[in-house]
Amino acid sequence: VQLVESGGGLVQAGGSLRLSCAVSGRTFSSYAMGWFRQAPGKERELVATISWGGGIMHYAGFVKGRFTISRDNAKNTVYLQMNSLKAEDTAIYYCAVGQNAYGLGSTAPSMYDAWGQGTQVIVSS
Repeated sequence: VQLVESGGGLVQAGGSLRLSCAVSGRTFSSYAMGWFRQAPGKERELVATISWGGGIMHYAGFVKGRFTISRDNAKNTVYLQMNSLKAEDTAIYYCAVGQNAYGLGSTAPSMYDAWGQGTQVIVSS
């Protein structure tokens, strides 16, 4: 399984970015997807998850309506639209594929068995 993230970069506080994650090597439409992030000196944390069918989304509390996860099963791609970015959103963002088919989107990193290489997001204040 291969996951390739893109869309990261440098943005000013209050700005927006859209991350993409293209997946190959697995039947994308049958698996839940997740976005996680890791800031320097901190543990990896959940950002958002989406169920295999796209109907169920879960967000970390710090998202507070600023981020939206979505998926396009025809393109084997999951997205993370990030608005109203804050300096504390600075981190490497990773996408991951759920390990079990037809999952609803677990919040535990251990339930994801394939990860992308990450894309850096830097928010300047």
